Amino acid sequence: DYLTFIASDEMEGRDTPSRGLDTTAKFLAMNLSRWGFKPAGDEGSFFQRIDLRRERADSGLTKIDYSGRTLTSGTDFMPVGGAGDVSGQLVFAGNGWFVKSKDIDAYKGIDPAGRIAVIFGIPNMLPRGIARADLGKPREEFMNPSDYARSKGVVGLIYVPDFQFFANWRNRQRIIERGSTVVAKFQPQTAAALPSIVISPETANMIFAGERQTAAGIFNASYSSPPATLPAPFLLSDQKKITMNVANNTETVPTQNVVAVWEGSDPVLKAEYVALGAHYDHVGSGCPPAGSDRICNGADDDGSGTTALLAMAEALAKAPVRPKRSVLFVWHCGEEKGLWGSRYFTEFPTVPLNQIVAQLNIDMIGRSKKQGDTNTRNVDLTGPDAVYLIGSTMMSTELGELVNSVNNSFLKLTFDTKYDDPKDPNRFFFRSDHYNYAKKGIPIIFFFDGVHEDYHRAGDTADKIDYQKMEKITRTVYMTLWEIAIRPARLKVDKPLPAQITGSTD
Repeated sequence: DYLTFIASDEMEGRDTPSRGLDTTAKFLAMNLSRWGFKPAGDEGSFFQRIDLRRERADSGLTKIDYSGRTLTSGTDFMPVGGAGDVSGQLVFAGNGWFVKSKDIDAYKGIDPAGRIAVIFGIPNMLPRGIARADLGKPREEFMNPSDYARSKGVVGLIYVPDFQFFANWRNRQRIIERGSTVVAKFQPQTAAALPSIVISPETANMIFAGERQTAAGIFNASYSSPPATLPAPFLLSDQKKITMNVANNTETVPTQNVVAVWEGSDPVLKAEYVALGAHYDHVGSGCPPAGSDRICNGADDDGSGTTALLAMAEALAKAPVRPKRSVLFVWHCGEEKGLWGSRYFTEFPTVPLNQIVAQLNIDMIGRSKKQGDTNTRNVDLTGPDAVYLIGSTMMSTELGELVNSVNNSFLKLTFDTKYDDPKDPNRFFFRSDHYNYAKKGIPIIFFFDGVHEDYHRAGDTADKIDYQKMEKITRTVYMTLWEIAIRPARLKVDKPLPAQITGSTD
C-alpha cells in the first residue's frame, strides 16, 4: 500500500523539486509522527530544507532573428534556458552528444567554434538507443550536448525535438518548465548554460532549405524506431546567420530531505547512530514512455527503498524493546540530479556526523529476473533471492563480517559482489547516496537489485514489483541495523578510503 501510493501517477514521478515530491515528503512525515519518531530536520520538523535555484526562460523578452527575419515566440520557437546574447552561423551537430563507447561524436571532423549548433534531440535527455550504462566517466567518456558544445566553442544551441514535444507546443508553460534549469544553491558554481531554444518543424525546414540534408530526413533518422544512423555533422551555408537574445528569470525553489530519529535505549550508546538511507525522488515525466504513459513512477527506483525505510520505521516503533544505539532515517531528495540530498545532509548534518557508526543505503530492491527471461535489458538483474552488495568490506572488515553473519543465520540471500569495486565501469558505487557518507569516512553498505528493462522508464510501476523479494531484503537490512545498534563496541574503520572515492560523482 505504501509503495502503491508513493509510485502513483498522482505523485507525478517525484522530480526534484515538484509537488509530487513534496506530497511524498508529507506522507512520510505523517507516518513518522504517528509512530512517535523524533523529528531531526529544521526547526523541530521532519524536513531539512534545501534551497534550489531555478532559471526559467522568459519567452516574452527573448528575441530571435534568423537572416533578417524576426521569429515569433510560441509559433517559431520556444526558449529553454541559458540567458545571453549570441550571434553566429549554424552547424548541424546530430544529437549533440559525445559517447565514447558508442562512437558518437557530434562534431567529428568539423570545427564548430563560434557557431550555433542545431541538434535533433530533447534538452536534458539521453538520445534514443543510449542507456546510462553506456556513458562511463563524465567529461572523459561522455558529455551531454550543452557541455560538449561549450567544450568545442559553440556559442548557442537550437533543438529540434520529437513529436511528443511538439504535441505540447501550444502549452507554453510546460515547454518553458521542461527547459528550466534547476541547480542546488550549495553546489559549486558551474559554467553558465548556453543560450538555447527549441524550434518548430516549419522553422527547421526553413533553416535546412537548400542544404545537403533536409530537416525532414534528419528528423526521421533521429526519431525512427529503432534509431537510424544520423548524417555526419556539417556546417550550414555561411549566408545563414542567427542572432539569439535569450532572457531568463531566476527564482529560489525549496525542497527537502526527510529526517527522523528513533532514540536508542542505552544512556551512553544512544548518542551514536546507525543511519538508514534511500532517495525518495525520481525523474518526473518525459522519460521513454510505456505506450502513451510518460510519467516515470519510479516504483523500484527508488520507491522500493523509500518504502523499505518506512516499513523498518514502523517495525522499530512497534518492537517491544529499543536498540541500544539510535537509528537515523534520512530520505534524500535530488539523488537523480546528482546526489543533492545526501551531499547536503553530509555537509550540513542535523546530528553529529562523527557519531554515525554506519550507513545502510537502499536504492532499488524491488525487481527480480524471472526464470527464462531472455530480455537483454534484464541480463544484469538479480533473481528473487539475490541482491547486489556494494561497499560492505571497503572500509570496515567488521561490517562485512557482520552483514554476512546476519544473512547466513537468517534468510540466506545470495549476496552478489559483482559491482563491489570503485573501478567498475558502471560506477554504481558513485551513483547513489551512500557515496557522500563514505567520503566522510562512514562505513557503508549499498543494497541494489540491478538495472532492468524499466530503469528510468515509464514502465517502472508498482504492479511489477516482486514484493516477496523486497520483503526479504528489507528484513535482512533491518536485522543488520539491529545487530550494529546493539553491539557493545563501535564498528572499526580499519581500511583506508580507496583513492577513487575522493573523485567527483556522476
